[in-house]
Amino acid sequence: MVLASLTLLTVMLAQFQEETSVEFASALSDRDALKAEYAARSAINLSRLLIAAEPTIRKKVSFIPNMPQIPVWAFASQVLGAFNDSEGAEAFQALASVDIAEGKNLGLPDASFHVQIVDEDSKINVNGPSRDDVASKILLAAELLGLISGPQYDEYFDGIDSDGQHTDRRDVCSAFVDWVDSDQDQFTCEPGTAQFSAAAAEDSHYQMLKDPYPRKNAAFDSIEELRMVRGVNDAFWSTFVEPDPDDLVSRTLTVWGSGKINVNTANAQTLLAVVCGGGTGPVCDGGEQTGLFMGALAMMKAVMPGIPVFASERAFVRTMEGKGTFAIIFEQLGVQPIKFNSKSQAEKAITVKSQVFSIVADGVVKSGGRETHTKIHAVVDFNGAPPLIQRPPPGPQSNAATAQLDAVIDLLQTKSILENPGGRIVYYRVN
Repeated sequence: MVLASLTLLTVMLAQFQEETSVEFASALSDRDALKAEYAARSAINLSRLLIAAEPTIRKKVSFIPNMPQIPVWAFASQVLGAFNDSEGAEAFQALASVDIAEGKNLGLPDASFHVQIVDEDSKINVNGPSRDDVASKILLAAELLGLISGPQYDEYFDGIDSDGQHTDRRDVCSAFVDWVDSDQDQFTCEPGTAQFSAAAAEDSHYQMLKDPYPRKNAAFDSIEELRMVRGVNDAFWSTFVEPDPDDLVSRTLTVWGSGKINVNTANAQTLLAVVCGGGTGPVCDGGEQTGLFMGALAMMKAVMPGIPVFASERAFVRTMEGKGTFAIIFEQLGVQPIKFNSKSQAEKAITVKSQVFSIVADGVVKSGGRETHTKIHAVVDFNGAPPLIQRPPPGPQSNAATAQLDAVIDLLQTKSILENPGGRIVYYRVN
């Protein structure tokens, strides 16, 4: 009886210990996941504050007249390091040359975050045709054809798709427009003459697939949804959509941009699509001139690191035409100028300021030998966002004027609940 009792108690104890260990590990995991999520949320909110403060920063440090915008978001990891762990604090001190040891409410003792901010206005917005105006459809068609029309990409469009169909450049271009617009008319993509085909209905490609699905006829909700469009296979994705999955800057397409492409922050591939979509020249032929063109753009950005190259839309168009301050770089490298179909239309399709940003924050908690991550991807639109309200420092004595000013500021802040200086969140995803 004693041996049987000891055996039974041993089994019960082992079972109880296992259940307790599992529950304890689960509790620790939930605790660390919650800490990591709030570290990521802190990074999101601090990033919104940093972007909202850009006009104030520009006024304080700008030494170039008519500077349109300083890309403060490109230095988010260093600037926000003061609110991060000890490693982030060291990065901030190296950047600002200040000692934050005496600072209050700084740092994260038990967590850290990694943050990357990418302006979505540096990419081609494929949601433009959702407004159902012809101009937006023609603009997207021109930019897409400018992106994919180089002869170096012939292999992607000459073969047979995995579904057994042939999809050329015009089919892919039309598929993007037809997926987003609300009508049932097929959009015909022709270089320089993109237009509606009055008699043809949208193709039935999606209904002939092994697992058919309907065309959306509405705006894309996420980047991943682009994979559902005809012709967007793995090769197309890795070449034109997301060349480097770990680097959001490398993307050329977006579903969140405001519509105009920021020529100061767009990568070389996107700028090539912009100029070739609205003009003609040897740089659009995919040969030596294309490489020289991209090299010239890289050199211009190297000459002015962290500073916008183009002060206005007109300055960009003039540079592409071989005129203006930076045209000498094109000339020295032997880059032939671009001949735009319409200068005014080219200027309307671009901008020198960004308003829509993707903020990707990864909250990290290290506990023992375990590391917990929670990643948040937020897209924030700053169009129409009011400026930051700066409360003056308190004086030695409070008076009626100060009290009245405080009341006005509080009222403005109350009215700005929907018009947040930190922008409007249009996409939010927690992984």
